[in-house]
Amino acid sequence: MPDSISALSAAQIDAFITTGFIRIDNAFPRALAEQGRAILWKETGCDPDNPATWTKPVIRLGGYSELPFREAANTPLLRAAYDQIVGQDRWVPPQGLGTFPVRFPSPDEPGDDGWHIDGSFAGPDFKDFLDIRANVVSKGRALLMLFLFSDVGEEDAPTRIKVGSHLDVARYLAPAGDAGRSLRDMITDRPDWFDTGKEALATGPAGTVYLCHPFLVHGAQKHRGKTVKFMAQPPLMPRGELVLDRKDGEYSPVELAVRVALDQG
Repeated sequence: MPDSISALSAAQIDAFITTGFIRIDNAFPRALAEQGRAILWKETGCDPDNPATWTKPVIRLGGYSELPFREAANTPLLRAAYDQIVGQDRWVPPQGLGTFPVRFPSPDEPGDDGWHIDGSFAGPDFKDFLDIRANVVSKGRALLMLFLFSDVGEEDAPTRIKVGSHLDVARYLAPAGDAGRSLRDMITDRPDWFDTGKEALATGPAGTVYLCHPFLVHGAQKHRGKTVKFMAQPPLMPRGELVLDRKDGEYSPVELAVRVALDQG
């Protein structure tokens, strides 16, 4: 763990292990959020001052590595948090923020609001996105991250989170070994979608970041507010897979959560 900067308290780390996520306020400057939104508005083809041009419930944009996005993903506060949650030298510095599902106020269904986890690798039988897989050592993903580039209230399509669902998902993935399971498998096997009875909403002002366990179940929802929502949902890439049996006992909170889940199972 870093000696110079401690981004997270022991209570926050414990909460990450048990709930599957933490919220970090003022994780990046609001000015960067404003600069990023200016770039993204141009990409949507919509007029920010004319809601008549907002004709779709969601527009997906991707591949953003301009300076405001790189800087937002690599603030000293966030880099310290990555070290504390994933472990020093166990993650790759983000080079951008990937996909932005831009959500507009709309009476129409967005069509992408089902519960899911984000898979991280393709198996040999890959046909479409439902075949993207996850395994118990989280090959290809250290964290799921939610970067709020606009103010997000309860009516502004905040991401829904099933609190503590990462523990159930870990127990589901473990018997499948390195091959893991696909999203198609999960839809077939778990119609209840790992229901924990507790749900949280990823709300907050621009500059807020949610760091989530890679197995956390989450979902989009319809936008019922008035302000367009800009949020990035990139992975934090790992330098390796989770190690669930370390001789030195230096487990990261991501690994500890999986160990807790399997011990409870």
